[in-house]
Order: sequence, then structure tokens, then C-alpha cells
Amino acid sequence: MESTANGSAPPTDVPTAKTAAEDLSSAPSAAAVSQWTFAISQRFQHLLDKSTPFLLYRWIAFLCIAFFYVVRVYMVQGFYVVSYALGIYILNLLIGFLSPQVDPEFSDSPTLPVRRSDEFRPFVRRLPEFKFWYSITKAFCIAFVLTFFNIFDVPVYWPILLFYWIVLCMLTLRRQIQHMIKYKYVPFSLGKQRYDGKREPSEESDSLLP
Repeated sequence: MESTANGSAPPTDVPTAKTAAEDLSSAPSAAAVSQWTFAISQRFQHLLDKSTPFLLYRWIAFLCIAFFYVVRVYMVQGFYVVSYALGIYILNLLIGFLSPQVDPEFSDSPTLPVRRSDEFRPFVRRLPEFKFWYSITKAFCIAFVLTFFNIFDVPVYWPILLFYWIVLCMLTLRRQIQHMIKYKYVPFSLGKQRYDGKREPSEESDSLLP
């Protein structure tokens, strides 16, 4: 190997033309992947926004996904830990769906009507219906994908997990029902006052008619 004038060896860490060409070629590919990912996410969000008013069809689709997951677990006779974690997550979502956005226990001003004479205020959930549907549907889809990987099939005695989940569900729902009774609210709009834009004729207007 030839040496330089002062006897030192030439530097070996100088980037070659091949390395520079590879860097230039990888930059456009990374930008293309990023743009492609952004386009897919934007399209997916657009489809979600369009599905918002179709409440019945969205929940029918969820029931189909949940049915496929149950059939999958029943056929493979495994993945009970995944199902247990899914059940805990669903219970957490359900509590958020049944809870008011502002907890009256920690609020200074009343946020829920407690008497008939109070002003009508609709129930505002902590977890809206669409987010509840989207979260629970995504959870079932992820759990369904996990059933194809044996690493998540942890051997366990499933009746114990089922018993733990039932006890936890009963205790959590009991506490939620006690909270509803204490602050006198119902997390559903069935039977509540609705406004359709039509005014009822008053006695004064009736007296002006010929």
C-alpha cells in the first residue's frame, strides 16, 4: 500500500461514489412510502367519517367480526389469555360509554338534571358512541390476528379466567349503577324530551283565530 508524503496511510472512511448513490436512491423511496402511508390513512379516515351516521350497519359489522373471533377461538381451543385481556378492555370501554363526560362527584356545578323542573340537558358520554364502536371493533380485529401466532397461546385453565372476569364485571357494573342511582341519571336517551322544531299552539294564539 502506498503511503502519503508524511508517511501516514490514506483515510479509509471517505464515502465512495457507490455509497452516495445509494443514499440518493433511498431518499425518494422513503418519501414515496411516507406519501403512500399518508394517502391510505387519509382514505381510511374518510371512510370512517362516512360511516358515522350508519349506526345499525356499523354494529351489525361489529357483531359479524365478534362472531368470527368466537368461532376462531372455539375451533382452536386456545388463546384464552387473549380473550381475557379483550374482555377487560371491553369492560373498560363500557364503563366509559356509560359514564358522563363530567363526573358530578368532582364537579362544583350540577351538570345533570335531578328534578323534572330542571332545564333539559342531554347526556354527554365520556366515550362517545362512535369511538366506543371503533375501539371495540379494532380490539376484536387485533385479537383475531393474534390468534394466528402461537406465541400468544399461553396454556391456562380458562374457567378461572372466566370466573375472574365475571366477578370483576359484576363489581364494576355494580359500582357504576350505584353512581347512576346516586346522581339520578340514565346514560340513554330513550324516553327523554326531544325537539323536532314544531311549536305547539298556545292558548294565546288560539284566541286570535276567528
